Order: sequence, then C-alpha cells, then structure tokens
Amino acid sequence: MKVLVLCAAVLTGTVVHAQSKKELQAEVTKLKAEITELKKPKDVELTDKHKKASYGLGVLMATNIKTQGADSLDVEAINIAFRDVFQGKALKIEKQESLTIVQEYMQAAMERKTAVLKAEGQSFLEGNKTKPGVVTTASGLQYKVITAGKGKAPVATSNVTVHYTGKLLDGTVFDSSVERGEPASFGVSDVIGGWTEALQLMHEGDKWELYIPSDLAYGERGAGGQIPPFATLVFEVELIKVN
Repeated sequence: MKVLVLCAAVLTGTVVHAQSKKELQAEVTKLKAEITELKKPKDVELTDKHKKASYGLGVLMATNIKTQGADSLDVEAINIAFRDVFQGKALKIEKQESLTIVQEYMQAAMERKTAVLKAEGQSFLEGNKTKPGVVTTASGLQYKVITAGKGKAPVATSNVTVHYTGKLLDGTVFDSSVERGEPASFGVSDVIGGWTEALQLMHEGDKWELYIPSDLAYGERGAGGQIPPFATLVFEVELIKVN
C-alpha cells in the first residue's frame, strides 16, 4: 500500500513539474511576442492640426538633414532629445557641445557623400566613353549625337534658344524646358562650362546627349539643393536657333 502511495506521489509531482515547465515556456513565448511588438516602429494618426504640423516639421527637417548626407542618425535618440527639450528635462548633452558634435558629424557625412559621388561620376564617365557614338573632348566633356542638324553654329558671344532636360546619374530630372513646354534662351558664355563648350560644337537642328563632369558643371558647390556637390550631369540638348 505504501509503495502505491509513493508511486502516486512521484507521478503527481512529475505531472505538476511538466505542467509548470509548459506554463513557463508559454509565458516566455508570450513575453517574447510582447517585446517584438514593442520594438515595432510606432505609427501616428494625424487626427488634428498639431499632429499634422508636428509630422510636417519632421518631414522638412529630416529631408534637409538627409540631403546633407546624414544617413546614419539614430531616430530614437532624436526623439528623446526633442522630448527632453520640450519637457524641460536635463539634457544629456548641452547645447554648445551638441553644436560642435553635430558640425563634426555633418562635415564627415558630407565628405563621405562627396567621395561616393566623385567615384560614381568617374566610374560612369570611364565606362561611358567606350560606348558606341560617344565622343570625349580634351576637357573631359562627353557627347553623343542623337540628331544631326545643318544650321548655323554659335560662338562664345552668341545667344541661343534650346530645349533641354537635365538629369543626375540615377535618372532624377532636376530641370527641363521640355517639361515646362517652353524653350530657354541665354548667352552661350552665361552657362556652365560643359554647355559653353558643347554649344559651340553644335549646329541649329542638332540634338545631343551631353555627359558633363562635375568640374565642367557645378563642382564642389552643387546647385539649388537638387544637384549635389561633385555631381556628373546628363543633358539632352536640342539647339533650336542661334539668335
């Protein structure tokens, strides 16, 4: 009888242990799921003008910062900094030190972005010059004739009327008289070096594709926020008239 009671107690203990282990595993699984859910980015419902204005400000700030090459910032740290400032909490880094840190970071970010753009431009031009129909001049300008015209050729002092579309190497259109539906007129010597050189090689009726190295375009300055520093540019240019 004692043996039966002892066996029953052992079996009961084993069952309870097995149940406890199973419950523990279930609890661990539940906690893991909760942690995963907490790690997911929180979304925001733009239900009123304050939330819309807040989100809009974030879009403008983030776009501006990313354009300058800062592509590795910790968004959560930025959110915490905003919270600390707006809630009057003690800052983890004071304003003056923050200014120094950010300036150093942005300078390094811009240098990294510039190095990538330079390398991309050089690589593109090296490969492009071997393609059929592409001509490379002594300055490094490259062009390809799409349509050959037989009209008058401009000189440095000429004024011309053209249609054009300008693109970055990734295909982004940054300016286009074609899209505006109205040709542009200007002096041959009043534009970037690559254009000034190319126009004096063209004739009325010509349509060319130009591949302009950064040193014949906007160089280290870039232009208008749309053309980054050291960008190689691609233009399709139609010389309509020498005025």
